[in-house]
Amino acid sequence: MNHSRSKSVPISRRSFSKGAVAALAAPMFLPRSAFAADDKFNLAWIGLGAQGSYNLGSCARHANVVAVCEVDQRSREAGGRGWRWKKQWVDFEPGAKAAYPGVKIYKDFRKMFLEMGDKIDAVGISTHDSCHFAAACMAIEMGKHVFIQKPLAHSIYEIRTLQQMANEKKVITQMGNQGHAFEGMRLIKEWYQAGLIGDVEQVVAWTNRPADGIGFKNVPTQTQFPPVVPAPKGLDWDLWMGPVDKEVGYSKLLHPFNWRSWWDFGCGGLGDIGCHTIDAPFWALDLGYPTRVDVEVEQVNPVFTPEGSVVTYHFPARDSKPPVTLKWYEGPKMPPQLDILGDVKLNKEGGMLMIGSKGAIYHPGMRPNSPRLFPETKWQEYRTNPDKRVPKTLPRVDNIFVDWINGVKTGSTPCSNFNYSAPLTEVIVLGTMAIRTGKAIEWDSKAMKVTNDNPEAARLVDVPARAGWRKEDLTKTNAGKYIKA
Repeated sequence: MNHSRSKSVPISRRSFSKGAVAALAAPMFLPRSAFAADDKFNLAWIGLGAQGSYNLGSCARHANVVAVCEVDQRSREAGGRGWRWKKQWVDFEPGAKAAYPGVKIYKDFRKMFLEMGDKIDAVGISTHDSCHFAAACMAIEMGKHVFIQKPLAHSIYEIRTLQQMANEKKVITQMGNQGHAFEGMRLIKEWYQAGLIGDVEQVVAWTNRPADGIGFKNVPTQTQFPPVVPAPKGLDWDLWMGPVDKEVGYSKLLHPFNWRSWWDFGCGGLGDIGCHTIDAPFWALDLGYPTRVDVEVEQVNPVFTPEGSVVTYHFPARDSKPPVTLKWYEGPKMPPQLDILGDVKLNKEGGMLMIGSKGAIYHPGMRPNSPRLFPETKWQEYRTNPDKRVPKTLPRVDNIFVDWINGVKTGSTPCSNFNYSAPLTEVIVLGTMAIRTGKAIEWDSKAMKVTNDNPEAARLVDVPARAGWRKEDLTKTNAGKYIKA
């Protein structure tokens, strides 16, 4: 039986939708920190796969790691290889048992919170996408500061709920879209605000995924869940499934690296890379929520992300800023080569191009590591003429992890806190809804409602969750009823 979370939560979509929209333009109110700047707070981490181990390792030197939670014994104890990159294995932290001796190790984060809640100050979450909400919901409900690896959550209801809860509980939050802390991110916004490329009405962004890239290229397109095989020893498959309200058995095509392609567990290539590549134009142009999302997809696949999708977002005018059309291409589709780039070829792995009335800003790759101006004459004039340089008016950030840690310690506002990252992730999830249904979406952000004839997308605004993983189940009072002995 399906259980719709929105029906069980004592708050209407309209009431918390309006609050979330208003919060987009407002800074998160943060409490005075209980920590001195040189103190170490108590940190717990949920999810210790390749990305999770890396994220925890990036934070561990600044905190006391008191508990970790991982459903797979291989990651809990032995550690192992991370992902394969350019034919080489990239190794991350060893297993938790070796890396953090004496730290309490759990399989079920609900049990971790019930047993150690009073000893935990902050929590990191690096599970598959469909588990983000449940873990963050329980953490925030108990007043813990939260870091979530991108994308923030798996559905729009989950995104809006986490944003509202974080504001109500006044906790420090951050989403792990690492590029938002980069120097290039700030340069792009400063260049645009200084008028170097004029008014922007067109943005193009793209990725080689799901046709290629980590977690995608080794799995051909699927139209149904794979045959079930016995789960490896030490893997609790029921806990790995978390809130997913379907009977899906273990397969190597799902775990450990390939879950992003499956709609019930991940958000496809757009969910993987869009939070990075769409981030810069979303921030620089103050895009907010789109009113319509169009899609081109060769074959609608409700189970598995298809290759070659093209998503077109339509953002309305904002004050004096004109409307913006943002086109997202997924591999193997690529945007056409544009004349303004001259001889510079579009990066095949991905990139972003903001096209204005006086020029363009381009960065290759998923994140804004090395943005530059176009046409080439504009770029060379900017580089060689100090008088043309734009002042650095935006605060600089060390990195996404330290930025969150500083927030936990001092009460400062992290750069990708939920009041920023929730609307960004909503844009991403709207695109996945269009890809999943193969139909356009007209979106009323205030009512949090699909307004055109797309009932399939309307049902995806709030996805079902099974008992034990719904919002009302994830409290001190109720969580214990669902924990296995």
